[in-house]
Amino acid sequence: MNRTSACGCTLALTLASCGPSSGGAAPPSTPPSTPPSSSSGSTPAPPGDPADGLLAEWKGPHGGVPPWDRLDHKLMSAAIDKASAAYLAEVKVIADQKDTPTFDNTLVALERAGKPLDRVVTLFSVMTSSLNTPEVQKLAEVVEPKLSQVSDQVKFDAKLFARIKAVYDAREKGSLSAEQKRLVTKTYDDFVRRGANLSADAKRRVGEINQTLAKAFTDFGNHVQADEDTWVVLGKDDLAGLPASLVQSYKAAAEEKKVEGYAVVNTRSAVDPFLTFSDNRELREKVWRAFVERGNHGNKNDTKQLITQIVKLRAERAKLLGFPSHAHWRMSDTMAKDPAAAEKLMMRVWPAAVKRVKQEVADMQKLATKLGHKLTIEPWDYRYYAEKVRKERYDLDQNEFKNYFELENMIQASYFMAEKLYGFAFKEVSGTVPVFHPDVRVYHVTRKADASHVGYLYRDDFARTHKGSGAWAQTYRDQQKVDGKVFPIVSNNNNFTKGGKGKPVLISLDDARTLFHEFGHALHALSSDITYPSLNNTPRDFVEFPSQVHENWVLTREVLDTYALHNETKQKMPQALIDKMKKASTFNQGFSTVEYLSAALVDMKLHTDPKGEVDPKQFEEVTLKALGMPKEIVMRHRLPQFQHLFTSDAYSAGYYSYLWSDVMAADAWKAFDETRDPFHPETAKKFKELILASGDAVDRAEAYRQFRGRDPKVEALLENRGFPTK
Repeated sequence: MNRTSACGCTLALTLASCGPSSGGAAPPSTPPSTPPSSSSGSTPAPPGDPADGLLAEWKGPHGGVPPWDRLDHKLMSAAIDKASAAYLAEVKVIADQKDTPTFDNTLVALERAGKPLDRVVTLFSVMTSSLNTPEVQKLAEVVEPKLSQVSDQVKFDAKLFARIKAVYDAREKGSLSAEQKRLVTKTYDDFVRRGANLSADAKRRVGEINQTLAKAFTDFGNHVQADEDTWVVLGKDDLAGLPASLVQSYKAAAEEKKVEGYAVVNTRSAVDPFLTFSDNRELREKVWRAFVERGNHGNKNDTKQLITQIVKLRAERAKLLGFPSHAHWRMSDTMAKDPAAAEKLMMRVWPAAVKRVKQEVADMQKLATKLGHKLTIEPWDYRYYAEKVRKERYDLDQNEFKNYFELENMIQASYFMAEKLYGFAFKEVSGTVPVFHPDVRVYHVTRKADASHVGYLYRDDFARTHKGSGAWAQTYRDQQKVDGKVFPIVSNNNNFTKGGKGKPVLISLDDARTLFHEFGHALHALSSDITYPSLNNTPRDFVEFPSQVHENWVLTREVLDTYALHNETKQKMPQALIDKMKKASTFNQGFSTVEYLSAALVDMKLHTDPKGEVDPKQFEEVTLKALGMPKEIVMRHRLPQFQHLFTSDAYSAGYYSYLWSDVMAADAWKAFDETRDPFHPETAKKFKELILASGDAVDRAEAYRQFRGRDPKVEALLENRGFPTK
């Protein structure tokens, strides 16, 4: 049984929001607990138990599509129970068989098991991330521990593990292919890592810990969401400095929330531009504090006790599993392998980033004084004065080029990139298949050369109540060939703010990069060409690489000339403006790097403590002080709202992975840059075949060496950020 998601996490079985590149509609003010059915493309109800509709094979061409119109939270628990029982029965048959263990009767059989559970967990995970009403939240509190228990029952099955071990021990003696050996090794290692070799008592305790953590993860996410489903109301006198497009989006948000005036909702895509442009310093502080204090208000939604519990349980589990710390356990199947390697990379970058921040703050302070603003730069001032320095130094105003980034145009630009690089074509088929919310759009993906089917892409681009913040991609169905051709279905999820009625949605350059980033995850899934579904799961510190490298195409001349058209004049972005943007490309990199890297370092230090006994508030303060954290910046995700770490295990001791992946992304982009053609056909073909299509069927470090001819060099990343390379 296999579920994957990105910027987000491997779903085992929870979902988290995206990371450094993300900020994670105009529906009714409170969506119904059961999502509306689509008006067309509905799936017929199967006979018998109503819950069976959530387990049934998906209907439609090319293996069908998810039956979103049949979602019903009241049926979900029974459906998951039924699917879990069926999955465990399948596993028991595999474990109890008398035939000598072979690759086919054990490993392949496991790959085929659990399909109904796979399908219903996909539906459930989308409910908890995108339709997380109070009813769904209560459901998750019950379901998540059950799913954890099912997973443990499989991993702790002694008979099953004995068969896997037998195949593993004989893997070099038979005629297994390299891909088959890879599956055997990864499966065996995963069972061992999860506790298959433990004593009965140790397995019991690890199982208890996993179930307790599953509930704590759910509670953490729900607490943070409650704080994100809030907003700061503005009046007409509070709009000074805000561009018209932003004012319109805040007005639309207020109408959606049914409040007078204008609403800055408590999500990054709404908060960051307010902090950048608002002339009202008092309001900037108010909006900033509402955002950075999520989960930290000392009320029923406070998360600090949950953090203490989670970190303690993780440390105990790591010890039971034979690892020095939770970080060592989590990183044992990554490219970095252990915390020391990740910390070495982070500390290679950290001093240069901190030094750059000091320069940036000095420049901002000087300009503030010049403007007659008697103040000391605080965190709620950073974006505001950085923008003023940018304008003075580069004659570049973000509003000037934001008018060229209209959301729909940039979506089409991403499809243009995919066609030029990989030969994919995207045709919207919304209205012909079920969706889980009216804002969701669906695209049929084909190969342009012969119109053959590739997969489907679902888009859910706008923020709304009960939807998680940030941006993420999720795979609804993995590509695989165990049972003939199974085609992928993937989604992109953003939290853009809708524009005013009849107005285009204008996004920032950072938002455009986020859009291309998430689309990079989709391209990874759509390009997959492996046999066994488990080999779609790449290491955590690799999975962001394909998404990060695709951000680079936003500012290519071909994309800008065709899609970056002024929203009023429809004129191309002038070369002079492009030149100014590129000249300013390393501007404010101190801020963005320190904001992210401080969070990654705190994550790693938190999870390398073998005892796991922490007071979150004190730990955050002491660790940042020891690192020399600039006082003008806060972590991108402070611990009380750090959903990457505390809504699943997926990114815990793994937030460093964005930097690890970015080293590869920067170096890989140079491969295109060296050809002087960002769409160089041969380079694109190699990238698709060696990096995107091969999943984890080939060791990722070796795959990179095959693509580039060597290991990645960190110097490319340092150059991209304008930091010294020596």
